[in-house]
Amino acid sequence: MSAEAVPVLGLLGGVELPGVAESVCAARRYVRGVLEDSGQRDTYDAELLVSELVSNAVRYSKSGCLGGLVTVVVANCGETVQIAVGDSGSATCAPRVPAESGEDAEGGRGLWLVRELSLSWGWHEGTAGRIVWFRLARR
Repeated sequence: MSAEAVPVLGLLGGVELPGVAESVCAARRYVRGVLEDSGQRDTYDAELLVSELVSNAVRYSKSGCLGGLVTVVVANCGETVQIAVGDSGSATCAPRVPAESGEDAEGGRGLWLVRELSLSWGWHEGTAGRIVWFRLARR
């Protein structure tokens, strides 16, 4: 997927977290707080999807290595909110939605959830790593 140009009306917040599993909960709490402070009433989908992306960043990118970092950015795009997760990238792994994910599979549903629950999503590589983003309606 490629990045999509989105008019950003305002940066709501951003945080840099250690590339460890415990940062998944911290990212979820951070996004909930930022969205609630901006007047968003329903934060469940945003919390779920940022959990999936931070978990993937820690598990599959160089951010999960000693000293690695994950960045979460939340932006107001008018009728939507966009959340982006940045990591240090990976030479061997790129974000993809599996063609099939059996009901007994232990993993592989994260990006499927992002695709199904968001209005749009995408990813791109940069000089500092990878950014995966999604957009949700403001409620």
